[in-house]
Amino acid sequence: MSPSSPLSKKKFAELSRPQQVLVVLLAVVQLSLAVAAWADLARRPADKINGSKLRWALTIAVNFFGPIRYFRKGRRD
Repeated sequence: MSPSSPLSKKKFAELSRPQQVLVVLLAVVQLSLAVAAWADLARRPADKINGSKLRWALTIAVNFFGPIRYFRKGRRD
């Protein structure tokens, strides 16, 4: 990949202001989802979870997909 490629890695300071805002917003959303999912997992009894709590705790750590998967598939209501 050449240095001028649109997929080349840039430092945060090299991003435009809108790009920086987008990165920060996405990070906040991702962290918020993960914290909410881990908090729910910690409070929810094991018999109200589909699968093991350890597996879900590790799954939640996977970007956006882990917490969303936990909220959709991991909980029994």
